[in-house]
Amino acid sequence: RNGTLYVVCVTNRGYRVSLVVRRLYPVIPDKDAEHRGLVRVVDESGDDYLYPKKLFAAVDLPSTLTKKLAVST
Repeated sequence: RNGTLYVVCVTNRGYRVSLVVRRLYPVIPDKDAEHRGLVRVVDESGDDYLYPKKLFAAVDLPSTLTKKLAVST
């Protein structure tokens, strides 16, 4: 799959300052984190951090939209 993977925050319990519910976040692939039940996302600070996977749901966006989102960041 080409392009950036995105997730949507479904709960920000314990991370209210860093994550906004219903907001899309780009994912940075991190196999080690995935094995530990974590996902690396670029959060509200603009930096990438590890968060529990259970806080997010994966979304499948059309490639034209992921390109437009990548340009706007």
